[in-house]
Amino acid sequence: MKSLMSETDDAAALQDLGRASVQIVHDLKNQLNGLKLYATFLRKRLEKTEGRADELETVAKLLAGLERAAADMTILVRYGRRVELRRAPHIDLRRILAAALEREPAATDEDTCCGEIDQAALTDALKQINAGLNTAEVNLRRAELHGAPVGIIEWRNAQTGAGDPFNSFAGGQSLRLALAAKTIRAHGGTIEHDARTVRVYIPLESNDK
Repeated sequence: MKSLMSETDDAAALQDLGRASVQIVHDLKNQLNGLKLYATFLRKRLEKTEGRADELETVAKLLAGLERAAADMTILVRYGRRVELRRAPHIDLRRILAAALEREPAATDEDTCCGEIDQAALTDALKQINAGLNTAEVNLRRAELHGAPVGIIEWRNAQTGAGDPFNSFAGGQSLRLALAAKTIRAHGGTIEHDARTVRVYIPLESNDK
């Protein structure tokens, strides 16, 4: 049996399969939303008729499962599409990080960390990374990388586990991390990690702007 990626045609076929899969997932998500409506109706009916506790519990678990599946499918559809950014200049990376963490970072330097950034997209990406890591400390600093200014966001003591947490696709949380990494790359940024640390690099504007 030949390798799937042994020829250019195989790569094109995989791209076509990926696009088709995204459409199928989109359709399945719509069907799940329909099932959620029926389950919600059933739950309300049971509540009005004082249905048995075990029946209400079963319907509640069904709704929770449908909501999780629909949410994961939404992320998969977003991952399968090109990231379309709405950048604006002079966006403060400090404020974005604070919004993503819902607190101030453990430490930041005094240098300006502004860039041409899609505020909503990057906030969501950093929020997903923070949610996916069991970490004690997050830092932000400005630095030079290959002669260009970057903001470096560092999660220390992160529990990333074995393998690449941004490319494992092992469940909904891993898919969210993969989408976050894709959003960061769309900004021209990069991610690196080891067993205990994750670093995100975001291009910044020069201080003389």
